[in-house]
Amino acid sequence: MKRVIVLVALMLATLTSAAQAETLKLLTWKGYAPEELVAKFEKETGIKVEVTYSNNEEMIAKLRATRGAGFDLAQPSQDRISSVQEEFKIYQPLDYSKIDAGQVIPSMLAAVKKNTQVAGKSYAAPFCWGTSGLVVNKAKAPGADSYKALLDPKYKGRVSYRLKRPTLIAMGFALGYDPFSLYGDPAAYKAMLDKIEATLIAAKPNVQNYWANGDALLESVRSGEVFVAEAWDNGGWKLHEENMDIDFVAPIEGALGWIDTFTIPAKAENAAAAYKWINFMLRPENAGYFTTQEKTPTASAGAGKFVAPEVQAHFDRCFPQAAIDNIKWYPPVPAKLEAMEGKVLDKIKAAK
Repeated sequence: MKRVIVLVALMLATLTSAAQAETLKLLTWKGYAPEELVAKFEKETGIKVEVTYSNNEEMIAKLRATRGAGFDLAQPSQDRISSVQEEFKIYQPLDYSKIDAGQVIPSMLAAVKKNTQVAGKSYAAPFCWGTSGLVVNKAKAPGADSYKALLDPKYKGRVSYRLKRPTLIAMGFALGYDPFSLYGDPAAYKAMLDKIEATLIAAKPNVQNYWANGDALLESVRSGEVFVAEAWDNGGWKLHEENMDIDFVAPIEGALGWIDTFTIPAKAENAAAAYKWINFMLRPENAGYFTTQEKTPTASAGAGKFVAPEVQAHFDRCFPQAAIDNIKWYPPVPAKLEAMEGKVLDKIKAAK
């Protein structure tokens, strides 16, 4: 009898373990796991998806704290992976044979593999991409087409931007630097940051708020509190659909281009489910649905025919070929520069 009880207990433990294994713990940005696609994935695979929303800084912090445990898939930007991996070893190399490369734009896959390489191994695959630049209420700020508009005293109290590194990079370009070319020269980079720090502190009277939440930013622009903001293209497009005076503007210095990725944390418990999610999200009809919902293009090679025409119209309107050619794509950022940037951002925030 005891033997039967033990066998039953072992069977129950095995079943419980299997059930737990069929959960995908996803660490991602808001909007990157639409409820409709999560439900579709769960129905197709039987794998339950647990979503935790985050951003680059928080993803890195969470995975550093656990040494790469707690999640099966994360979605950092491609420029924030190699230096972090070199220092903290929080990801595992991707097995690209498990990714359906036929669904992925080849040049984008090659770029991400190159930019996330550490010691001969690559750590990410591309998911989606976009730009940050300006969101402008053209009725209130006609002609605002440069990052310098964030500094213009005629917009006192009507400006918003994030106290994050994209604002520092944007200001670098606005002040005549090429921040990316200075990545290999910490002293020169520090000198540029000092100039940016002084400039943004002097222009603090312009700032209505430092936005941290995209929805809050949209409401600030929608309500008329903010005329000019540093923000993502898709935020401007959402507002344009409500008010044609508001739109995304690719600045004359160049919009800043980003690629968000798929990575598998070092101690993922269900990497198999992670690869299934990657292939599912890059399937053309699913990628097209995502782009239509979030107004963000993906690395899916065949998604275009599944994207709503009105969404494609936003891209065509705001990105003529010259603006596309002028996009400044983020290269991998050295970790020591992020530490410098963090100190500058703290000083700007604390300044009176």
